[in-house]
Amino acid sequence: MKPVRLLLAFFGLCLLAIQPARALAGVSAGNEARLAIVLTIDGAITPATQEYLSRGIRVAEQRAAEVIILQLNTPGGGLDPMKTMAQDIRASSVPVVVYVSPRGAWAASAGTVITLAGHAAAMAPETAIGAASPVGSQGENLASTEETKAKEAMKALVRSYTERRRPEAVALAEETIESAKAASATEALQVGLVDFIANDLEDLLNQLDGYTVQMPSGPRTLHTAGAITEEVRMSLIEQLLEILTNPNIVFLLLSIGVQAIFIELSSPGGWVAGFIGVVCVALAAYGMGVLSVNWFGLVFLVIAFVLFIVDIKAPTHGGLTAAGIGSFIAGALVLFNSPGTPQFQRVSLPLVILVGIITGILFAVIIGFALRAQKRPIITGQEGLRGQTGIARTAIDPTGQVQAGSELWTAELAEGQSRIRKGERVEIVKVEGLHLKVKKLN
Repeated sequence: MKPVRLLLAFFGLCLLAIQPARALAGVSAGNEARLAIVLTIDGAITPATQEYLSRGIRVAEQRAAEVIILQLNTPGGGLDPMKTMAQDIRASSVPVVVYVSPRGAWAASAGTVITLAGHAAAMAPETAIGAASPVGSQGENLASTEETKAKEAMKALVRSYTERRRPEAVALAEETIESAKAASATEALQVGLVDFIANDLEDLLNQLDGYTVQMPSGPRTLHTAGAITEEVRMSLIEQLLEILTNPNIVFLLLSIGVQAIFIELSSPGGWVAGFIGVVCVALAAYGMGVLSVNWFGLVFLVIAFVLFIVDIKAPTHGGLTAAGIGSFIAGALVLFNSPGTPQFQRVSLPLVILVGIITGILFAVIIGFALRAQKRPIITGQEGLRGQTGIARTAIDPTGQVQAGSELWTAELAEGQSRIRKGERVEIVKVEGLHLKVKKLN
């Protein structure tokens, strides 16, 4: 019996050791299950924000997070990034709650659709949502038939996202597209377009606790009270891509790039200006591919730089430079500020004027130096000796020796010159092979 008792005691000790481990594992699993991943988009909807959201969802799925909180404040953006972001949200295995915040924030245009695509939607007090009417790729109002098609497609999309909500919410969602209607947080909550009004992130997590969302796999009840929040920030590459969609940055890159390329073409032989120009233009091209721009404005920009060059090579006392500055400003405004372009995609008018004036002046100075350098006489080799001075190391009558710089040359008197004594200064008139023609320097 004693061996049996020892065996039972051994198993008892094992059970006692296992129980704390199980308890710790349960706590760890519980904490991991109550992880809330926080993403923040504060600005236009672009390919950079699209990639950021996609990466954030992947992180949340890998960490088995309980919920993703997407804090949103946007004036809108591109339709393609918006559609992809909405698709990513709907396909996420982790519930995505879109939270329009902080106070004073706005989920406008594309932001409205992204908010409605969330498995739950919330707004901070004093925020707004709406004004989601689609516009053309260059920011212009759409033609009648095209506008109807685009609006109907958008309305069908938001209906699919709001079908679980009240009819008043569906109607408001359609009005944000049909007539660009906007609603405050209180108005949106009253009709059921959003689910919560939360003062801050902690308040939102407390309200979400026990709330049931509809996921592709079926209903899921959230357990977010006391959840640990972890913010996923934009990566360096995503931040750079976002900067490259700032219209002011794109304008500056385009201005520098085109100017550098024209400088290289006007004074070939170097590579620095050409390299800088190509890199800046390539970066600007990416930004213009994302922004709503009117490509016709590039014509005026090219004309401006051509006028700068012509005024330098065929001086008109600044007349063509002034015309070039005017063409530059007009081109920038046509490119970025055409009618219908969203306000957040417009370039600053004072910046355009300032850059136009500075560009005209700098272009004239830089190209002027380059042209003068090309016309400067050769100052190296035998050709560079002409016009230089030297010292007679022997008497020259009619031949002798002259020191020019650090070199000793055989010299003879130039035509019409008389004997030059040793030590006198001479001027080199001509170079003939290895001989110099010199005259006495008065």
